[in-house]
Amino acid sequence: MRSHISYAFLRSVKLVSRLFFGYEIRWVGDVPDDPWADARIITILNHTSLYEPLFAGGAPDRLLKRIAGHGVVPVADKTVQRPLVGRFFRLVAEDVVPITRERDDTWERFITQASQPDSVAVIFPEGRMKRKTGLDLAGNPMTIRGGIADIIRAVPDGRMLLCYSRGLHHIQAPGELLPRPFRTVKARLETVDLLRYREKLLESTGEEGFKRAVVEDLSRRRDLYCY
Repeated sequence: MRSHISYAFLRSVKLVSRLFFGYEIRWVGDVPDDPWADARIITILNHTSLYEPLFAGGAPDRLLKRIAGHGVVPVADKTVQRPLVGRFFRLVAEDVVPITRERDDTWERFITQASQPDSVAVIFPEGRMKRKTGLDLAGNPMTIRGGIADIIRAVPDGRMLLCYSRGLHHIQAPGELLPRPFRTVKARLETVDLLRYREKLLESTGEEGFKRAVVEDLSRRRDLYCY
């Protein structure tokens, strides 16, 4: 029942998004015949707004259906506790996992759920939002956190779908309540084979350097494709 509600919600977000916003979505890298197939991790880089569910407007219905039925989404516990925003985010996937800023049992629960055979994990690996200054709320540069490497290690196969967001400050920036309609949502997409990606980095860095290698590689890709 929950998956049907989530799918109806995501479809509604997609339809409304398509009514009020334009989309400019391009693929980069080696694009397979069906780049949407077998996505196990959806990684959205350059996190700038709580309105990023608008990216549903650029996704096919079958991917939205998978997220509704098998999606695992970590959301900051303080966000989930907000009366309106919390309700909104609880509807975006089958399993919305409230997490703290610490590497505790909430994170372990997310990793366990993400590693299940049919799951699709959706994550913002920077872990916080970029403000208009280009920095996070504390005034620090935006960096990718190593937790994404834990997910890549836990999910044995399938593909990782990378969404390089151009940012949504022109639609809604942190602290602003309402979005500005009739703007264009821009993103570049890339898909990589998880097994090959993991083996390539392990071969070049070994176990001890794997997490650092993932962060460095995704940072490089973000800087190349998000702007």
